[in-house]
Amino acid sequence: MPSPAARLFESALAAHTRTFAQIGQLAPNLIAAAEAATEAVRNGNRILFCGNGGSAADAQHLAAELVGRLVRDRRALPGLALSTDSSALTCIGNDFGFDEVFARQVEGLGRSGDVLVAISTSGNSPNVIRAVEVAKPRGITTIGLLGRNGGRLAPMVDLPIVVPAEETARIQEAHIFLGHVLCALIEQGLGVGGWE
Repeated sequence: MPSPAARLFESALAAHTRTFAQIGQLAPNLIAAAEAATEAVRNGNRILFCGNGGSAADAQHLAAELVGRLVRDRRALPGLALSTDSSALTCIGNDFGFDEVFARQVEGLGRSGDVLVAISTSGNSPNVIRAVEVAKPRGITTIGLLGRNGGRLAPMVDLPIVVPAEETARIQEAHIFLGHVLCALIEQGLGVGGWE
């Protein structure tokens, strides 16, 4: 009889496999998101990322893939995670409230032609919703890396990419995979890398 640890591992692996078996349906919106991001970079604009907790870590990870590299050495690409400036986060949180920590940065740093990748496993994170609300009238294309049923963000963003799973861990595992493919597609679109 398998140990409790072995059963937990098998259960997690089965849930992961079920989730990944369903994300092929997300390819059209992911490709469209990559095309929008590629066009933004080609035009001298930036790709902004925001999210909370594990999604903040994903935002940082994906911005770093662009500024650093994914697979091959190439020029740096303009990715910026809005979760990394502790002075801005604490100042905005203290003076305006936590719901504004990303919106104020989008207002101050974003410009027409940029892309905002809004990451939320529930699709209901108030501060991510506020960032999208501020981005839209500024001509910033919005991409949602979301989960469950997409929450409030799914109909708000230009391109929702909704992982059809309920567990946060499974959604985040899919998000980082989709984020890596997004970055590879941007590299490919710019002719500076990507997987073969």
